[in-house]
Amino acid sequence: MAHGRITKRAVDALKCPEGKDRDFLWDDALAGFGVAVFPTGKKVYVAQYRQHGRSRRSTIGEHGRLTPDEARSQAKQLLGAVEKGADPIEERRAARAVRTFAEVAEDFLSSHVDTKRKTRTAEEYRALYRSHVEPAIGSKRVLDLRRADVKRLHDKLGETPYQANRALAFVSAVWNWVAKSDEVALTDNPATGIERYEEKKRERFLTSEELSRLGAALAEGETVGLVYQVDESKPKAKHAPKAENRRVKLDPYAVAAIRLLILTGARLREVLDAQWSQVDLERGILFLEDSKTGRKPVYLSAAAQEVLAALPRIEGNPHIIAGHGPRKKPAAEKGAKGSDKVLGSPRADLKKPWAAICRAAALDGLRLHDLRHSFASIGAGASLGLPIIGKLLGHSQAATTARYAHLDADPMRRAVETIGATIAAAMDGKPGGNVVRLKNSGG
Repeated sequence: MAHGRITKRAVDALKCPEGKDRDFLWDDALAGFGVAVFPTGKKVYVAQYRQHGRSRRSTIGEHGRLTPDEARSQAKQLLGAVEKGADPIEERRAARAVRTFAEVAEDFLSSHVDTKRKTRTAEEYRALYRSHVEPAIGSKRVLDLRRADVKRLHDKLGETPYQANRALAFVSAVWNWVAKSDEVALTDNPATGIERYEEKKRERFLTSEELSRLGAALAEGETVGLVYQVDESKPKAKHAPKAENRRVKLDPYAVAAIRLLILTGARLREVLDAQWSQVDLERGILFLEDSKTGRKPVYLSAAAQEVLAALPRIEGNPHIIAGHGPRKKPAAEKGAKGSDKVLGSPRADLKKPWAAICRAAALDGLRLHDLRHSFASIGAGASLGLPIIGKLLGHSQAATTARYAHLDADPMRRAVETIGATIAAAMDGKPGGNVVRLKNSGG
């Protein structure tokens, strides 16, 4: 163990004696400042001091990354802080214990979202987190996360405003959740103050002519089948059926699901997950045990009931819209043709049949959710009243239904016709021109 002025030349010349695991050179100008050398040749600056009756040593940095002067300056700061009562080693230990945003987010998803949110909501949270949030800020310590970091994430998703705003909301929700355990300060939420992007609601309502095309495509798909296209440039195109024979029939359960969506205004998963046991045909109601807004009755019109009546029930499958899924064959079924498949689960989605229907009906860009909007728009246009429409859709908030208020044109039309006819009759001197006389205020 040597003493002397720690300079670049002295440190470069320092070697670890054979047989020792390390050796030190201590600075003779700054007590407690030294450099350790190891058999590998690695050299590390350190600061040594006594605290709470114990000798303690704290690493400052590696030689090469720090010059002797830079290391001496940091050692002065550290030793000065110790004199004032600080505990650098404990502070570093505490700093290492701070969780990353990814660790906190995973805890939030498993402890909060999985237990208090619906399964599909939890899946959406995870997809958003894995795709966008984790790659951007997951590795940062939660205490080091700044508004600038979150804003960069938000800006990066600017071309998809909905996703950008959802990512921002996710970060905010994680922060507010972990703040309840005092791991961070609630007031330091890095998502606060970042302006959200304007989200343009995509609301498309089918016209009578479009509904006619949709109905024709559904009928064609379940009877003779829909025409499908073949890429003639592909090598196997020559083996494809002739153009007039290129048709494929749609799954009757997929067609029924689409019809139920437009006839009930229900959400996609509400229809796909519905079970026969929930249907009360006598009262014309489908009672859903769970939905986006909790327990919900879906009212079935005569047309919707006809769709249900035409659907065959599959033994062993409780779902109205039956799907396909593998299962283990009971011993009694082994060897039976087609017994390796079971329809015990609901249909997973309607992506392929819906795409085929939209092509056949020339309804480019129409979403399945637009069928729900169309259901509501027809009700609003018929002046059924927003409260009734809200109940049919299962809205928990009246404000959600208010988006259809501008479609309720009939009352306004009747009102303006009544007023206009009365005024015109009065001006023409015809009977029925009952104009209310105003009192003369003397003005």
